[in-house]
Amino acid sequence: MTPEMVTELGRQAVETTLLVASPFLGLSLVVGLAVSALQAMTQLNESTLTFVPKVLTVFAAIVLFMPWVLGVMTTFMTQIFSSIPNYVH
Repeated sequence: MTPEMVTELGRQAVETTLLVASPFLGLSLVVGLAVSALQAMTQLNESTLTFVPKVLTVFAAIVLFMPWVLGVMTTFMTQIFSSIPNYVH
Protein backbone atom coordinates (compact mmCIF):
# COMPACT_ATOMS: atom_id res chain seq x y z
CA MET A 1 0.00 0.00 0.00
CA THR A 2 1.55 3.25 -1.12
CA PRO A 3 1.33 6.56 0.73
CA GLU A 4 -0.83 7.91 -2.10
CA MET A 5 -3.36 5.11 -1.56
CA VAL A 6 -3.48 5.82 2.16
CA THR A 7 -3.96 9.54 1.52
CA GLU A 8 -6.72 8.90 -1.00
CA LEU A 9 -8.46 6.47 1.36
CA GLY A 10 -8.28 9.01 4.18
CA ARG A 11 -9.61 11.76 1.92
CA GLN A 12 -12.55 9.59 0.88
CA ALA A 13 -13.29 8.72 4.50
CA VAL A 14 -13.28 12.37 5.60
CA GLU A 15 -15.38 13.36 2.58
CA THR A 16 -17.95 10.65 3.35
CA THR A 17 -18.05 11.66 7.01
CA LEU A 18 -18.70 15.30 6.14
CA LEU A 19 -21.33 14.32 3.58
CA VAL A 20 -23.18 12.09 6.05
CA ALA A 21 -23.00 14.53 8.98
CA SER A 22 -23.90 17.70 7.08
CA PRO A 23 -27.72 17.33 7.11
CA PHE A 24 -27.81 16.79 10.87
CA LEU A 25 -25.35 19.55 11.68
CA GLY A 26 -26.92 21.98 9.21
CA LEU A 27 -30.45 21.54 10.54
CA SER A 28 -29.22 21.79 14.12
CA LEU A 29 -27.39 25.01 13.25
CA VAL A 30 -30.47 26.54 11.61
CA VAL A 31 -32.73 25.66 14.53
CA GLY A 32 -30.15 26.89 17.03
CA LEU A 33 -29.84 30.23 15.24
CA ALA A 34 -33.63 30.59 15.02
CA VAL A 35 -34.10 29.86 18.72
CA SER A 36 -31.23 32.20 19.62
CA ALA A 37 -32.80 34.97 17.57
CA LEU A 38 -36.13 34.32 19.31
CA GLN A 39 -34.41 34.43 22.69
CA ALA A 40 -32.67 37.68 21.82
CA MET A 41 -35.94 39.27 20.72
CA THR A 42 -37.88 38.14 23.79
CA GLN A 43 -34.96 38.33 26.25
CA LEU A 44 -35.60 34.78 27.46
CA ASN A 45 -32.34 33.19 28.58
CA GLU A 46 -33.41 29.65 29.32
CA SER A 47 -30.79 27.03 28.39
CA THR A 48 -33.30 24.22 27.91
CA LEU A 49 -35.17 26.31 25.36
CA THR A 50 -32.34 25.81 22.87
CA PHE A 51 -31.70 22.18 23.76
CA VAL A 52 -35.17 20.67 23.23
CA PRO A 53 -35.81 22.01 19.68
CA LYS A 54 -32.34 20.91 18.58
CA VAL A 55 -32.86 17.39 19.93
CA LEU A 56 -36.24 17.12 18.24
CA THR A 57 -34.83 18.45 14.97
CA VAL A 58 -31.90 16.03 14.99
CA PHE A 59 -34.25 13.14 15.78
CA ALA A 60 -36.52 14.12 12.87
CA ALA A 61 -33.47 14.48 10.60
CA ILE A 62 -32.27 11.01 11.59
CA VAL A 63 -35.66 9.54 10.74
CA LEU A 64 -35.81 11.47 7.46
CA PHE A 65 -32.22 11.04 6.24
CA MET A 66 -31.37 7.56 7.56
CA PRO A 67 -32.10 5.71 4.29
CA TRP A 68 -29.84 8.10 2.41
CA VAL A 69 -27.10 7.88 5.07
CA LEU A 70 -27.22 4.08 4.98
CA GLY A 71 -26.98 4.16 1.18
CA VAL A 72 -23.92 6.43 1.24
CA MET A 73 -22.21 4.38 3.94
CA THR A 74 -23.02 1.09 2.21
CA THR A 75 -21.62 2.39 -1.07
CA PHE A 76 -18.44 3.59 0.65
CA MET A 77 -17.88 0.32 2.50
CA THR A 78 -18.61 -1.74 -0.61
CA GLN A 79 -16.00 0.30 -2.47
CA ILE A 80 -13.49 -0.21 0.36
CA PHE A 81 -14.08 -3.96 0.57
CA SER A 82 -13.87 -4.42 -3.19
CA SER A 83 -10.56 -2.48 -3.23
CA ILE A 84 -8.85 -4.69 -0.64
CA PRO A 85 -6.96 -6.71 -3.28
CA ASN A 86 -5.54 -3.45 -4.67
CA TYR A 87 -4.40 -2.37 -1.20
CA VAL A 88 -2.56 -5.63 -0.50
CA HIS A 89 -0.08 -5.23 -3.32
